[in-house]
Amino acid sequence: MATIKEIAKACNVSIATVSNVLNGRKSVSEQTKERILETAKQIGYVPNYMAKNLKQKITRVIGIITEDITVFNCSEIVDGIHAYLDEENYSFLLGNLRLYKKFGNRFYTTEEYHIQVEEEFRMMLAKQVDGIIYIGAHSRELHCIPEDITVPVILAYGYSKNQKFPSIIFDDEKAAYRATSSLIENGHKKIGLLAGDEKSIHTKNRLQGFVRALYDNKILFNPEFVYQGNWERASGYEGAKKLCKDGVTAIFAMNDIMAGGIYVYASENNINIGEDLSVVGFDNKEICEAYHPSLSTMALPLSEIGRTAGQMIIRILRGEEVTEEEHIIKIACQFIERESISKTF
Repeated sequence: MATIKEIAKACNVSIATVSNVLNGRKSVSEQTKERILETAKQIGYVPNYMAKNLKQKITRVIGIITEDITVFNCSEIVDGIHAYLDEENYSFLLGNLRLYKKFGNRFYTTEEYHIQVEEEFRMMLAKQVDGIIYIGAHSRELHCIPEDITVPVILAYGYSKNQKFPSIIFDDEKAAYRATSSLIENGHKKIGLLAGDEKSIHTKNRLQGFVRALYDNKILFNPEFVYQGNWERASGYEGAKKLCKDGVTAIFAMNDIMAGGIYVYASENNINIGEDLSVVGFDNKEICEAYHPSLSTMALPLSEIGRTAGQMIIRILRGEEVTEEEHIIKIACQFIERESISKTF
C-alpha cells in the first residue's frame, strides 16, 4: 500500500507538506497541492482513517449487531443505518449472532443465548467502535443487553425499559388502526380479526388498534369475530374457515403469511377476494404482490428504523441529550392499498 513517505519522495517535498495537503490544510501553494494530489491518485494512496481517528480517541466506526441477518427485517434496517452513516462519513462493523438459525423461534423466550450476546458486545468494544446498534429479529422487550457497556447503545426493532438504551420500533397499534380503518372506509362493519400468537406484544398492540378503530366508528366489537392464530399459514386457513362461516365480509390478518391461508381457503370455496371478501395483511412481504388479487397490507418502516437508529447514535456521540420522550421512538407504518379490498356501498 502506498504511503505518505512515497508521495513526498515522488514530489520532492517534505512528509509534513504532504500531510498538510491530504488533511486539507491551506499552508502550501495551489501548484504543489495539485501535484501532491495527482501523485497520490497515481500511486493508489488510501488514507488510514482508523489510525488517524485512534489518535483522536475516536474511530468513526459503529458496531452493528443483528440477532439474525437472514430474518426478513434485519437487512433493510442495516441498509438504513448504512445509508445514514455514509452521509456522516462513518463506517460500520457487522456482527451476526445467527440466533434464529441456531435456536429457531425458541430464542425469543429463552435466555440461553444471552452469553453469546455479551461476547459479541465485548468483541465490538475490543475493535474500538464508537457505539453499537443492536437489531432484534423480533420486536420485543430485550433483556440481553449488557448494562456495563461503555459506549452508546441503540436498540432497533426491539426495546428496553432501561433508560440507558434508546429504542427505535414501529407503531403496531396505529398501524392496526389504519388497517382496520381501510376496511371500515369501504363500508365493512362485520370485520374479522386473524390474530397472531397470543403471547406476542405485536398481537396485543394490534388488537388494541383494531378495537379502537371499531370504537371510533361506532361499530360494536364482537369477540366471535376474532380467531387466535399463530402467525403461520395453516392458522390463516383455519381462521378464514371459522370467520367466513360467522358471516364476516372482511378480515384483517395480523401478518401476510396468515393472509395467504385466507387466500387458499377462499380459492377452495369459490370465494372471490376483493369482491366477496376483503382482506388486509401486515408486513408488506414480497409475496403480497404475487397473491391474486394482490394483497393490501401495512408496510413496516424498516429502512427508516435503521436510519433513525443511525441518527440517534451520532447525536449521542456529538454530545446531544436524548429526551425522556425519545427513549422509545415509534415509527409509523405505511398502508399499501392493492386489489384485495372491495366496497360494500
